[in-house]
Amino acid sequence: MSLPKFDVQGSLFESLGSIAPDLFDDKDKYKLFARKVWPLLAARREQLAQCYQPENGRPGIEPVVLLGVLIFQFLERVPDRQAAELVKYHLGWKLALNLKLGAEGFHPTSLVNFRQRLLEAGKSDLALRAVLGALEKEGFIAKRSKQRLDSTHIVGAVARLSALECVRETLALALEELQRNFVESERPEFWEQFWERYVECKLDYKSTAEVLQSKRRQAGADCLRLLKWLEPLGPEIREAKGVALLREVFAQQYELEQSGKIEPVKVHGTGVVQNPHDPEAQWSAKGQGKQKRDWVGYKVQVAETVGSQEDASSFITSVVTQRATESDDAGLPATLQKQQSLGLEEPRELYADGAYISAKAIHEAKEAGWELMGPAQPSAARKDLEKEYRIEAFDIRIRERKAFCPAGKTSTNCSKLTEEKSGKVTYRFEFGSQCHDCVHRVGCVPSDQAHRTIAVGAYHEAIQQRRIEQQRREFRLRMHQRNAIEGTISELVRGHGLRRARYRGLAKVDLQNQLIAAACNIKRWFQKLQGTIFAAPREDAALSGASLREVLANYFVQIDPRSFWAKAIA
Repeated sequence: MSLPKFDVQGSLFESLGSIAPDLFDDKDKYKLFARKVWPLLAARREQLAQCYQPENGRPGIEPVVLLGVLIFQFLERVPDRQAAELVKYHLGWKLALNLKLGAEGFHPTSLVNFRQRLLEAGKSDLALRAVLGALEKEGFIAKRSKQRLDSTHIVGAVARLSALECVRETLALALEELQRNFVESERPEFWEQFWERYVECKLDYKSTAEVLQSKRRQAGADCLRLLKWLEPLGPEIREAKGVALLREVFAQQYELEQSGKIEPVKVHGTGVVQNPHDPEAQWSAKGQGKQKRDWVGYKVQVAETVGSQEDASSFITSVVTQRATESDDAGLPATLQKQQSLGLEEPRELYADGAYISAKAIHEAKEAGWELMGPAQPSAARKDLEKEYRIEAFDIRIRERKAFCPAGKTSTNCSKLTEEKSGKVTYRFEFGSQCHDCVHRVGCVPSDQAHRTIAVGAYHEAIQQRRIEQQRREFRLRMHQRNAIEGTISELVRGHGLRRARYRGLAKVDLQNQLIAAACNIKRWFQKLQGTIFAAPREDAALSGASLREVLANYFVQIDPRSFWAKAIA
């Protein structure tokens, strides 16, 4: 499909803005979009042109308009069909997208095809990149700024299936795919039986546990039988998408013994396919006890700037979509790499929670010239050791190759250990015979050791220093700057639909998240221009030990001195 002719002057004189210039207020979001955002998208038209084949096929719909529609979908939380209707009937959308009054719109599937074009051309972050460039040009975002970072989960756009349901559904998809490749005479003798069992029939959930277990073994045997029948066929059939997925699910769900017997796997590993309709959506859990939350889907890292004392406005600098099983520790370098690709440098200070803090991360941040702020996690606890004698209670000096226990005794030996494969360096300190007659031996030395032995990483001094710093009041006051990221994630979830995936597949979910970030930044930009973002409470009041009443009173008075809350608190 080729590109249509992009005539800016023609659309400018025939657009809604030129016909009815006073129809919208100057601070209306649609008029602001037309003035501020539309020129940014139009300037990226050459990059959008890379998604199309020049002079090949009939002209498509203007890609600048489609990109603007994708942004509006997450500004106003509307699906494809409603978005196509709003383009046709909503005057505000016509004004914002620089459309003629009589523009008839397009079919909703055009948005589906356009999203696929963006993904294939590697332009998923084009909208966010354009908005960040404008915010940086207007002075709202600096190349090096204070930032905060946090993550949240994303529920995939698929149902949660049991192991048996997953196998049966994968078999059904493979059979449907093979049906398109084989005529009836080429199909195996068991085809009709399999088709009726897995495509036409549904699982009876009221069956007993024994019946369901039998069906699970039967499904495994049928998988193996089908895969063996496909072995002598050509690679285009053996490596087809549905067949390859069936092979993967079978390897994850079953064990083939030497005798040829098939047994279902009792304990699944990480990254098992949960639903064949979105194989990249994985199961993960967060929290413990009643606070534990598990989901099937993805994970996203959100970073934003920290507002100053004079200006509380903040803007999202990057979003990174991960698999659900990936850790926050891996999300930190991915976030820095993403910001670098967007034209931003490392932040001067980055505030995060304990999941991002490690000795290596603190050391690497310091070496790179920026500061990673966040509380260090306590060391792993053992039931046979008292809390007072964990690793953090010891003064460990790697450069001197010495360690001092809480009783004031010095280590007698230090060994440097290097893993052959990974190259990871560990230092092991031993206290030797000093522990034999020590009064603290019962709570300090594990029952399976003759004396206390401590193993730490090469950058342990960095995490040791952080554990000391986080006990101070100044550190806790500085960490208050991280708290607002919780509100930002809530805003993205409630205002823009971050928590639930609209599409299937990691790449499409990442495109969704990039558009959400761009929409949120545009909304905050407009709020800034409209004067609806308020100043933050005075930081000096909090640092001087002012009471909560004074801080809140200062905040609400800045909003409106006549408001109920300002009078009530004052």
